[in-house]
Amino acid sequence: MSDDEPTGRPSLEAVTEWDGGVSWVAHPEEDAMRGSHALTTEGGVWVVDPLDADGLDDRLSDLGEVAGVVVTHDRHTRDAEAIAARHGVAVSVPEWMDLTREKLDGEPEPFDAELPGTNYEVHRLIDTDEWEEAVLVDESGGTLVVMETLGTLPGFCEGDNDVGVHPALDEAPEGLADYRPERILVGHGESVSEGGATKLAAALDAD
Repeated sequence: MSDDEPTGRPSLEAVTEWDGGVSWVAHPEEDAMRGSHALTTEGGVWVVDPLDADGLDDRLSDLGEVAGVVVTHDRHTRDAEAIAARHGVAVSVPEWMDLTREKLDGEPEPFDAELPGTNYEVHRLIDTDEWEEAVLVDESGGTLVVMETLGTLPGFCEGDNDVGVHPALDEAPEGLADYRPERILVGHGESVSEGGATKLAAALDAD
């Protein structure tokens, strides 16, 4: 999926509210349908792999104080630094993601096993010279964040499945089968709001 920089700053559209945050697609006309998310946690609001849009700051303020911006995939630096700068917070990247760090202008804040101040655990999904990706997992809240490996666009999904594995991958990375989420937040397409465990299992069986 192409992840080119947006050509302009759109109005905030295609916003989905869910129990634990909001999701939005800044450019719904794109084939790649790039999604972004804001997670409401006890430690504040964490913005995940975001694309900017007019009205975004007001929407984030409605959720609470922004605690940070996190990048979970090396091709998803997107507008992370601009949004973080406006809110006076750091861009955070898992400490092992060297490729992602190189693609940012500034020096991001490293973190390890958990998104600071939250229930979200951070796990290494893919770590190669060409693809770095971490997943965020809130088991108590039933939320799994997989921003590139999983998607809901037709190019990802087999048959009638609602979610699928990125077409550039020969097989699903090890570890995904261990999760039983209710909700799956993705970076391409509309996220899965319910029945995530069943839909994930179907996607992995089809891969």
